[in-house]
Amino acid sequence: MPRAKLFAVAMFAAIGLAGCFGGGGGRHVIGESKAYEASLFRQNCAICHGPEGDGKILDDGMKVPSLREGDFKAKTENQIYDQIANGGNGMVGFRRQLSEREMRLLVDLVKRDLRGQ
Repeated sequence: MPRAKLFAVAMFAAIGLAGCFGGGGGRHVIGESKAYEASLFRQNCAICHGPEGDGKILDDGMKVPSLREGDFKAKTENQIYDQIANGGNGMVGFRRQLSEREMRLLVDLVKRDLRGQ
């Protein structure tokens, strides 16, 4: 009987460790997030940047960059804010649609959750 208990404890420990270290490689999933900023992203950004911020090609052939990797990943917090607020390079600005707080929340989402910084 002690062997069965030891086995059970080992199994629970393995399952617990798998939950901590396995699956997805730490990639934040916007579609599963209940956070307000994820909702803002889904409503305002996903149409062009894709549901998970990976970028995509629009119907008119324009390539929208990934917010997770590539050249965009080198942007500073201020540059990300400026892009969201004022737009540019084919992107519309959101200064008139979103509050200051909402734009800052999106900056944090991009920086923390999509770029892992």
